Amino acid sequence: MTQPHIERLASGLLAQTAAFADAVDGTDWDAFVPTCPRWRLRVLVGHLGQAPRWAAGIVRGDPPGAIPDPHEARPPQDWRAWLLAGASELVEAVREAGSDAPVWTVAGPAPASFWLRQATHDTAVHAADAALSAGVPYALETDLAADAVTQLLELLSSPVMATLKPAVASLRGAGSIGLRAREESVEGWVITRTPTGVSWRRGPGAADTTVTAAVQDLLLVLMRRLPPQRVAIDGDRQLFDHWLAHSAL
Repeated sequence: MTQPHIERLASGLLAQTAAFADAVDGTDWDAFVPTCPRWRLRVLVGHLGQAPRWAAGIVRGDPPGAIPDPHEARPPQDWRAWLLAGASELVEAVREAGSDAPVWTVAGPAPASFWLRQATHDTAVHAADAALSAGVPYALETDLAADAVTQLLELLSSPVMATLKPAVASLRGAGSIGLRAREESVEGWVITRTPTGVSWRRGPGAADTTVTAAVQDLLLVLMRRLPPQRVAIDGDRQLFDHWLAHSAL
């Protein structure tokens, strides 16, 4: 499964932003989010309003500046329209720049589509946060969930990530983890730990630990939104537990 086209990412971002808004509507915004425990719900709303606008500025060529502090966000009265307008602003910025236009990222230059992809998957995970907090159903399309897993592995295997997130350096070592989705359309992944970092490849293969679940559950367990009990683990369970403990971004 290849990376989605920007129009697929665009539709996913808008749909997940709307799903997030549906989940938080009528809830207590001062409540802490169980799966994002340092943030109250209003901070999460602020983040999803600020982040795509900040990314859109980068795509347009603005200096990146500091990442906006969501604790300082003040969502307007029509907060739903504000959220959707922010997502749309990023979509339009990428369309205007061209998906392959080089832009700044924390990991070095990348195509403008990087920021649309990042926003889509970040919003999807936070839509899950909101749904789990509100006790309402949540669903993410198979192709987007699979690409979110791929993007996570790309980030964790980036040479600069251990500098940005020192805990990631603890993933160095030995052992392999296979991620197997129950959906036939998802080819899966094999992660290999080495003394110098993490590598991975798509497809099935032998591994010291094999983790199997529907791809949405795989993603949410990898992002520590669902407990490991939601996946089937064959082999060295401690290896997967160690991965979860040191792979937060």
